[in-house]
Amino acid sequence: MRPYEMTLAAAAGAIRRRELSPVELVDSVLDRIERIQPRLTAYATVTAERARRAARDAERAITEGRPHGPLHGVPMGLKDLIDVAGIPTTASSRVRAGHRAQTDSAVAARLSEAGAVLVGKTHTHEFAYGLTTPQTRNAWDAGRVAGGSSGGSAVAVAAGAATFALGTDTGGSIRVPAALNGIVGLKPTYGLVPRRGVTSLAWSLDHVGPLARTVEDTALVLDALVGPGGGGPAGPDSPSAPPEELTGLRVGVPRTYYFDRVAPQVEAAVRRAIGRLADLGARLVDVDIPMTRYVQAVQWGLMVPEATAYHEHTLRTVPDLYGADVRILLEAGALMSAGDYLRAQRARTLMRREWAVLFEKADVIAAPSVPVTAVKAGQETVTWADGTEEGVADAYVRLSAPANITGVPALSLPVGRDRAGMPIGMQLLARPLAEALLLRVGRAYERTQPAPEVASAS
Repeated sequence: MRPYEMTLAAAAGAIRRRELSPVELVDSVLDRIERIQPRLTAYATVTAERARRAARDAERAITEGRPHGPLHGVPMGLKDLIDVAGIPTTASSRVRAGHRAQTDSAVAARLSEAGAVLVGKTHTHEFAYGLTTPQTRNAWDAGRVAGGSSGGSAVAVAAGAATFALGTDTGGSIRVPAALNGIVGLKPTYGLVPRRGVTSLAWSLDHVGPLARTVEDTALVLDALVGPGGGGPAGPDSPSAPPEELTGLRVGVPRTYYFDRVAPQVEAAVRRAIGRLADLGARLVDVDIPMTRYVQAVQWGLMVPEATAYHEHTLRTVPDLYGADVRILLEAGALMSAGDYLRAQRARTLMRREWAVLFEKADVIAAPSVPVTAVKAGQETVTWADGTEEGVADAYVRLSAPANITGVPALSLPVGRDRAGMPIGMQLLARPLAEALLLRVGRAYERTQPAPEVASAS
């Protein structure tokens, strides 16, 4: 196995045992970036020389008996919304051309303290305002979309061009590309991971979280992000603690919403995965998802005006620098009334209450991450069995938005492939601050599956 193909946990173990050096690992990943970047365009900026210096520093510290933990010397990518001092944060937009961060974001600082090595900033759909990341292509089929808006992060991890990465999730932007590229993505509880120094899309919906090839790796990154006192490595509720059996765990299977207008191959794969959880001892419970008729209206009713408020100055001064799709959405936000926004906030409050009641009936909800696998690049609509059409972005956001509106944690993990070989994802949702439970369930499932493969970047 080449170093870039190793999971975070495997690489950390090899470094700890002195079987692999950080320099070897980082060089392998940088070589991989050089090979896949022309075809997949996962990165907006590659920080090769900085990464090599950091790898040498990590190797020296480890040799001298000063290891920082499992992330020490491990290559990472950061979505190009996340500030790192001295490095461009462009949000993949001409509006931010030439912008360099003056200070580290909170998450970049925490990962630096943990010893992770930045290899580059990954592409996002412009200002995170979209679900496809059009400049980046899927790691398994370069003719298909990467998903978004954290498409660059997902593709980098799936293709072995980063051992792990960070993304942001406002309406599914971690879970959607994770599902479409066959990796794991976690949207934590709202507010658990700090967002200081991260470019915002919609402040009341934004989340920062990890993408990795396994649930185990995801837990290790979350440990570093959350820090002491918040479920970190030393605590009994650490998300990286060994999984236990699932006997008695109540897994909610939605009767409504999550399996409506879902591709048959996606539904079949997710239901098989849910059955595997039952095989592991979980008790399946049918549940009804509350207030589903309001999901799309509330998601857009919150996101659109908040995004427009953030971009108010540049939308007035340099509107032509925005891509057409993003500019249209920002201009639409200016037409929404305060009353519309307040009604969306009121509905969100009611939805949170109803979801709290839902989690009295089930410990975890299991459902598809997205209703359809990665579509062809440039495809604008999805046609369902009843002949109705749905916009690609609307389809991808539909199953992920409830977790953003309510702020509950949601984990997407791979559970199979469709007949075209494209990955299928299942998401697990739980009550606020139950990340350890989600990751335990995800790891229990993961241990029944073959080891993950790095995408061929074909």
